[in-house]
Amino acid sequence: MGVTGQLGEFLRARRARLRPEDVGLPAFPERRRVNGLRREEIAHLAGVSPSYYTRLEQGHAVNASEAVLNALAGALHLDPHERAHLRELAARRPRTSRRPTPERLHPMTRELIGSLRDVPALVLGRRADVLAWNGPGHALLAGHTDRTAPERAADRPNLTRMLFLDPHTRELYTDWPRKARAVVGNLRLVAGRHPEDALLAALIGELSMKSPEFTALWGDHRVRPCEGEGYELRHPLVGPVAVTQHSLVPPHSPQQSVVLITAAAGDDASRHALELLAQNCSTGPAERTG
Repeated sequence: MGVTGQLGEFLRARRARLRPEDVGLPAFPERRRVNGLRREEIAHLAGVSPSYYTRLEQGHAVNASEAVLNALAGALHLDPHERAHLRELAARRPRTSRRPTPERLHPMTRELIGSLRDVPALVLGRRADVLAWNGPGHALLAGHTDRTAPERAADRPNLTRMLFLDPHTRELYTDWPRKARAVVGNLRLVAGRHPEDALLAALIGELSMKSPEFTALWGDHRVRPCEGEGYELRHPLVGPVAVTQHSLVPPHSPQQSVVLITAAAGDDASRHALELLAQNCSTGPAERTG
């Protein structure tokens, strides 16, 4: 999907989400042939001509001004993350897709992960490829996989692929649908920022072919960064664990994220479970990558 196509799909998805009563219009369900608002209604609310708005959805109009984008964001009731996504899609110009080089781990990030012995930690690339993890991080999230896989660019686990296609990872999350929505919402943001990334496009294509659930979530066009969230896990070794996931952006690698996982505040049972997991896993060469 090209840049203009992504913009049009996003506008259509956000338009379909709104009901007439959400924007102060009378609701006559029997007269409506489309879900949500009509193009003409959004155009009227945004103060642009219906023909111009139609060209935007069809990918035939470019160079939308900041004022027009702000008006559309208001008419579509976009939240701050969706507003930023709209601007990124509108600002992007089609470029030739190219196969990027494998992401590399910065020495300072490698040193950080290697120093964390008791806290589950991992480093994710922009496509959610695992660039490194420590022993507890591997044991908590993917103990059934090869711990040394992140050392080899061709074998690196991808957490989004695992979430949708690996039954062990799916079983790990008590509320799998909520985790899936969060992951896809973040992937949408990344795709908007990097429309030329061939590896990212291949990942999205693979998941769209193999997972109807991914296809449905992707088609919803929700956007939300994964900045930190709490989840309940069903771990096969230590049982139920309530955790908080913290995503930090290293200043020397702004397209990567360092993920630290701690027990939920005040949950002594979960804290003990993570301590037990850390005690029973070794640390070693799997933390080296690059």
